[in-house]
Amino acid sequence: MNRRNHLLLLSMLTLAFWVSETMASPLAAASAGSEFSGTRVATADSTRTDTLSVRFYFRQGYRIWQPGFRENGARLEAFVRQVCQAQADTFCHVRTIEVTGASSPEGTDAANQFLARKRTELIDTMLRRRLSLPDSLFHSEPVGIDWAGLERLVEVSDMDYREEVLDILRNTPVWVIRNGKVVDGRKRQLGMLRGGVPWRYMEEHFFPELRGTSVDVACLIEVLLPPPAPEPEPVPEPVQETDTLIPADTVAPAPAEPERKPFYIGLKTNMLYDVALVPNLGAEVYLGKGWTAQGSWMYAWWRSDRKHCYWRTYGGEVGVRKYFGRKAAEKPLQGHHLGIYGQLLTYDFELGGRGYLGDKWSWGVGAEYGYSLPVARRLNIDFGIGVGYLGGEYEEYTPEDGHYVWQKTKQRHWFGPTKAEISLVWLIGRGNYNQGKGGKR
Repeated sequence: MNRRNHLLLLSMLTLAFWVSETMASPLAAASAGSEFSGTRVATADSTRTDTLSVRFYFRQGYRIWQPGFRENGARLEAFVRQVCQAQADTFCHVRTIEVTGASSPEGTDAANQFLARKRTELIDTMLRRRLSLPDSLFHSEPVGIDWAGLERLVEVSDMDYREEVLDILRNTPVWVIRNGKVVDGRKRQLGMLRGGVPWRYMEEHFFPELRGTSVDVACLIEVLLPPPAPEPEPVPEPVQETDTLIPADTVAPAPAEPERKPFYIGLKTNMLYDVALVPNLGAEVYLGKGWTAQGSWMYAWWRSDRKHCYWRTYGGEVGVRKYFGRKAAEKPLQGHHLGIYGQLLTYDFELGGRGYLGDKWSWGVGAEYGYSLPVARRLNIDFGIGVGYLGGEYEEYTPEDGHYVWQKTKQRHWFGPTKAEISLVWLIGRGNYNQGKGGKR
């Protein structure tokens, strides 16, 4: 074999060794949503440091874990699997796990700091439970609004007014303070720039990427160096042969099971009606962005002709609500809410004296305010009051000698309170639970 063939054979052996070493390491392949990056050679002898990174995402204003949102569940399983593989590798040592939570610029600074902190705590707690690692390896840090992340996204984009946006991000403080008072700030200048056009673009394209929590795992890896290749001995010219290249076996990763989206429903009963012996049942369905639709039905048909006692009513209500405030931002179906509603009912009330019969439908409309308070993992108490209009025809009658004598027919036109509610709400649905007693953990 001539010198040229010797060099070619040596190159092929070196390449084959490198490929086999790469394929054999559990740290070489990246999973969905996580990857090793930023390799740094620590010494020239046998070690290097590598980082496994993953990012989980949250909806705007949310801090609850939603595995179906942006494949969070698949990202988590792939990440945990790779960390476990690294733990099982005798040549790899997990050194630190950094958890960093952030939020997008919408909302108040206090609310964004709160969201970032809660998101960080959530992911940190979840990883501590899933990974068999000492607590001393975990380090968490909420950063509030991810201004650095926003700058990186703007820098690599082709958005309009890009340079002006970057100038504000790099040169304008978060708060501009003069004489002890806040007079301007980074967020205000971004919102005012060019009539709000850049802000709306970033709100649609960049802000969703900022609502997340990043996890970085640093691993110290021992690298086995190949022994020096011996000088090939001279061999006689071989007979022409054809090498056969056998590809390494590959195993296709099992497809991740599709994550199911959370949904939120509250089944409720108004305890004020229950105390008044009017059984009732309602349901409230979360529509998204703080909006809900609700409906309820009541039915009571108590009567005693001997005692001249009638306590009968049936009817229903439909309405929509908008939840708002800090508690509502944490989770659907809790916190302050405003709404409108419509009512239909019939009734017959008589307790031994004058009776009131509305055997034709009475109807009402109104506006309500309330507050839904978490009291257990799957229970809320919903307080509410509504004012509006109630109208309809009704009759007055009196019981005489075993008969009910009609007195007069009237039209009702009532303006004022038309609804009062202290409801016990049972939370059902995927992800529809409070984070511990009182809604916090």
